[in-house]
Amino acid sequence: MLCFLRMAFVFLLVTWSSAAFIISYVVAVLSGHVNPFLPYISDTGTTPPESGIFGFMINFSAFLGAATMYTRYKIVEKQNQTSYFSTPVFNLVSLVLGLVGCIGMGIVANFQELAVPVVHDGGALLAFVCGVVYTLLQSVISYKSCPQWNSLSTCHVRMAISAVSCAAVIPMIACASLISITKLEWNPKEKDYVYHVVSAICEWTVAFGFIFYFLTFIHDFQSVTLRISTEISGDV
Repeated sequence: MLCFLRMAFVFLLVTWSSAAFIISYVVAVLSGHVNPFLPYISDTGTTPPESGIFGFMINFSAFLGAATMYTRYKIVEKQNQTSYFSTPVFNLVSLVLGLVGCIGMGIVANFQELAVPVVHDGGALLAFVCGVVYTLLQSVISYKSCPQWNSLSTCHVRMAISAVSCAAVIPMIACASLISITKLEWNPKEKDYVYHVVSAICEWTVAFGFIFYFLTFIHDFQSVTLRISTEISGDV
C-alpha cells in the first residue's frame, strides 16, 4: 500500500505552472523576443530558447492539471456517496471538460503560435473555455456540498475567481478575433494595438485565475490519502 498526495498534486501544479509562465516571460524579455509590456502568454513561448522551456513546462502542467482534476473528481464522488448532494453526472461532466482543457494546454505547448496559428489558437480556445466552465461547475458543486465538505467562505472565493475568469475570457476571445495579424512585437500606434492589450490582460487574468482557483483545493486535499493496491493472480 502506498499512501501519498495530501495536496502534493495541487501544490506542485500551482508552483510549476506559475514558474512556467514567469520563466518563459523572463527569458523571452531578456532575449529581446517580446516587449516587456503585456505580451501574450504564447508570445513568451514562441522563439527558442524560451519555446523549449515553455513547451516542456506547460506539457507537465497539463499532466499535473489532469491528475489534480481526476483526484478532485474522486474526492467529490466519495463525498457524494457519503452524503448525497449532487447528481454524479454533474461531477463527471466537470471532469471531462477539465481534461479537454488540459488537452488544449498540450496543443498550445506543442504547436507554436507563429508556426501553426490555427492549431495553436484552437488549443488555447479549448484550454481557456473548458477551464473556465470547469471552475464554474466545481464552484457550484462546492456550494452544493456546503457546509459539510466546504466552508461558505471557500465557496465564495471559488465562485469569485470563476466569475472574474468568465468575465475576462469573453473580451479575450472577442478582442483576439478582431486582430488582423499574428506577431510578437506591437507598436502603440497600430490599429489593433488596443485589441492586443485588452486581450493580453484578459489572458493573463484567466491564466492566473486558474492557478489561484487550484490553490483553494489544498484544504480539500489535506484530508485525503490515496491508496494504491496491487493484486497478482494466476499460477506462479
